[in-house]
Amino acid sequence: MAEIKSTLDLVMERAARMGTATSGELRSADAHTRGRQMAAEYLDRKSEALAGLLNEQQPELQPAIRKGMIETLLRNIVLPRSEEAIERINRALAGLLDLGGHGGDISAIGREIQHILGQYLQHREQLREQLESQIRMQYEQLLAQQSGMRSEGLRIDPTMQPKFQEEWSRIQAELDGQYNQALMQHRQVLAQRLALPA
Repeated sequence: MAEIKSTLDLVMERAARMGTATSGELRSADAHTRGRQMAAEYLDRKSEALAGLLNEQQPELQPAIRKGMIETLLRNIVLPRSEEAIERINRALAGLLDLGGHGGDISAIGREIQHILGQYLQHREQLREQLESQIRMQYEQLLAQQSGMRSEGLRIDPTMQPKFQEEWSRIQAELDGQYNQALMQHRQVLAQRLALPA
């Protein structure tokens, strides 16, 4: 597993590189950062058409800017926690398609990713509903056994039960693992198609 570096470590490494870096390498690093910022603004709907923005940049800096854009867009293709998150992911896919020149294979991979994400949300919702129903039935039966009461008038929120939280965390971790693996493979293919080392 890769070691997570602190901000200070990253700053120190960059400072060390800057001490030995040529002016061309520094310009390229700055262009890469600018590309990441441009993609972030695009995702936040503060700008449009990344390919157009890229073409407005100095030709010698365009590869580094493009690389920064692509890296940021790929990092934003993640498992959504809600329907609203799908919009940002779709925007990232549209940006990648724009930077890839609207190539057919990039478009096909984007559709596959959208399909995977749609399946994930649907599967996640189904599993949650099943677990809620199961926990509700267990607690209703337990209450009926303990008090001899009928459970028809009781309102039990299964999501507030510790057993639900524990079981849902386990189920969601398994589900995320499966879908993240498929998503990672598609992101790697996109990176290769866009000529970006994975």
